Amino acid sequence: MQYPIVEVLTAALLFLVYQKFGLTLPFGVYAIFTCALIAVSFIDLEHKIIPDVISLPGIPFGFIASLIILPIGWEVSLIGLLLGGGLLFTVAVVSRGGMGGGDIKLLAMVGAFLGWKSVLITLLLGSLLGTLVAAPLLLSGRKNRKDMIPFGPFLAVAAYLSLLWEKEIVTFYLDISMISVTGPSL
Repeated sequence: MQYPIVEVLTAALLFLVYQKFGLTLPFGVYAIFTCALIAVSFIDLEHKIIPDVISLPGIPFGFIASLIILPIGWEVSLIGLLLGGGLLFTVAVVSRGGMGGGDIKLLAMVGAFLGWKSVLITLLLGSLLGTLVAAPLLLSGRKNRKDMIPFGPFLAVAAYLSLLWEKEIVTFYLDISMISVTGPSL
């Protein structure tokens, strides 16, 4: 059952990428990125690992693409990959292993392809999505604090959302932030 789901999901997600970028070189790069996110998600769900064979080549590929194809530019890509890897590496060190190395490399790859703003969006949205799934599992007793819940799929979904709607997500967040700071307007 997994294979037809993956095939249909891939087609649907690539169609949305095509809708945003058209038949362009950035579409080709982002299609590869999207396929990597899908592969990482299903592998992490099933085996609780993010294979280096996907994320490690993805980091230089995304960075090189930012030099010659992607609209973000190499500076934003470099900051993104360093920030992405650095943030989760710090979490892993501080939590003494509460974060896997695969997640670190995945977020560095996201930064290479999408830049530093998307790293922050991916981390925020991924954490929110993970919490929305993990909290009910923990509260219901189906999982306990010792059980591993893969974070890669949540990062992948958040990265994909950021790929398509980064500006809209930032605008929404800033609008919500302004409401909470100033109070609702009448």
